[in-house]
Amino acid sequence: MTDEQPTRAPAAVVFDALGASYEQAFAASEAHRRSLEWLLARLAPGSRVLDAGSGTGRPTAETLADAGHDVLGVDVSPVMTALAARQVPAASFRCADIRDVPLADGSYDAVCVYFALLQLARGEQSEVVRRLARALRPTGLLALATVPLDVEDVEGVFLGQPVRVTSFAARDLTAMVEGAGLDVLAHEETLFTPARPDAVSEPHLFLHCRLRATPPAA
Repeated sequence: MTDEQPTRAPAAVVFDALGASYEQAFAASEAHRRSLEWLLARLAPGSRVLDAGSGTGRPTAETLADAGHDVLGVDVSPVMTALAARQVPAASFRCADIRDVPLADGSYDAVCVYFALLQLARGEQSEVVRRLARALRPTGLLALATVPLDVEDVEGVFLGQPVRVTSFAARDLTAMVEGAGLDVLAHEETLFTPARPDAVSEPHLFLHCRLRATPPAA
């Protein structure tokens, strides 16, 4: 008789399988680089930054840590987390589901959540964004990126791996973020083709937000 193995999050299974190939496929994203530049231009020296869904640590955690910021990356994939720790020793990384990580109110100057919500239900995505917003210090910054499609629990293939995807149309995503107490200061929509022979172009949406000075009523 063998011990039962704990059920692994679907995202952990997918990104454990992808490993470094994910970084290679998305390394050429200029929109991602511009998003990080937007953050860097507004962060005070030595800011505390949370990278939710930190992947391999590149480019997000590496770029922010190289600029002197105190970065914590959280990712559900143990393969990705171990790779990030090796590649970006100037940042800290934790293998965990962001939904389960305790986040003290007002504890971060900025939060990044790049393409980390797509395998969560819509209600879970909304709750995660609300938690991340509460974790920001007054007028803190949040950068969020996703694939802006009006889909819910749709089967697909991502870089050769089977996935189930849920997302919002751009307008609905913006409304969700604003409902969490964030003001969208800038956004960029673009088409990106991952660097793989079997890849197809996909829409990307980057939202650049600031915590509203007066949070909305509960």
